[in-house]
Amino acid sequence: MFIRQIHYLLALSKTEHFGRAAEACHVSQPALSTAIQHLEEELGVTIVRRGQRFQGFTLEGERLLQWARILAQDWECMRQEAAQCNRQLTGTLRIGSDHTDLQAAMDRNITVAEVTYCNSNSVAEHVVMMTLALVRNYIPSYNWVIKGGWNIADCVARSYDLEAMNVGTVAAGRIGLRVLRLLKPFDVKLHYLDRHRLPEAVEQELNLTYHSSLESLTKVCDVVTLNCPLHPETEHMINEQTLKNFKRGAYLINTARGKLCDRDAIVDALESGQLAGYAGDVWFPQPAPNDHPWRTMPNHGMTPHISGTSLSAQTRYAAGTREILECYFDGRPIRDEYLIVQGGRLAGVGAHSYSKGNATGGSEEAAQFKKD
Repeated sequence: MFIRQIHYLLALSKTEHFGRAAEACHVSQPALSTAIQHLEEELGVTIVRRGQRFQGFTLEGERLLQWARILAQDWECMRQEAAQCNRQLTGTLRIGSDHTDLQAAMDRNITVAEVTYCNSNSVAEHVVMMTLALVRNYIPSYNWVIKGGWNIADCVARSYDLEAMNVGTVAAGRIGLRVLRLLKPFDVKLHYLDRHRLPEAVEQELNLTYHSSLESLTKVCDVVTLNCPLHPETEHMINEQTLKNFKRGAYLINTARGKLCDRDAIVDALESGQLAGYAGDVWFPQPAPNDHPWRTMPNHGMTPHISGTSLSAQTRYAAGTREILECYFDGRPIRDEYLIVQGGRLAGVGAHSYSKGNATGGSEEAAQFKKD
């Protein structure tokens, strides 16, 4: 169950009124009611008796509410213990530990953990959606409908089939490999770049072409998707120089980290036609200021940073975070899939995915943008 929905149920039990509960949770009444309905649908039970107003909890609802109170107490206890642990453990509620200075954590013997796998599929599906949106020219076509138009010629002037295109991923880890699997049924030619080559059986299963350099991959691919973590080796890997190696008119998808790309180089490539489109949900800085150039550059499909934050993924955030905290406070080992730094060195999945050094610099660049 989502932490947000627990909060809603507890507020409703205290106020016994949808409107007052929504006000206490700082959301609209329809949003609160819809969230509870979604929970009922997922669990297959009726939680709240409804009429023209709130009429109490069902028996199943009372049981669920009792469990929610216990879980809320557990979270509060863990929050208080975490506040007293003098930063011996840090991390993220989902995946991607680049916002943590990993080198500083290693130097200070601080454990860094993340909830690996929690939203890998969510992000991969977002990559496929954005790929299709760019290649099929979906967003401009949708906008014609909103404007009341019916300009089919302009809608299809930049629309192509994805079938038979060469599609490559930079990194074939949890997300990148899932992207490749999701794209295989589209009958595309699949490519990948990774410092850890996939097993031969996987390459044969997906009919993959392996590349040992970014230049080799981008020279042949019509669509390139970035699925690698941000660290000193990957920061600004897509820049004015590397973009020259792309096929003219290629599409670039980035749901990994904004700083993998040079901001202004992306804008220039779209304006010149070197890139036919750019889509992603990661920016630098975040939240993106109102005058960030990626908001207004041509042929883009940007969204806020939402690709890994589906409601489905949020359930996995909560479960993984709880597991990490319980292991830490109980003195049990945190599983390798969640570990990034431990014992003064890269550990677990961190040793596989990251490199030493700090990739958190550059936040002073935000001062170049308006804050309103």
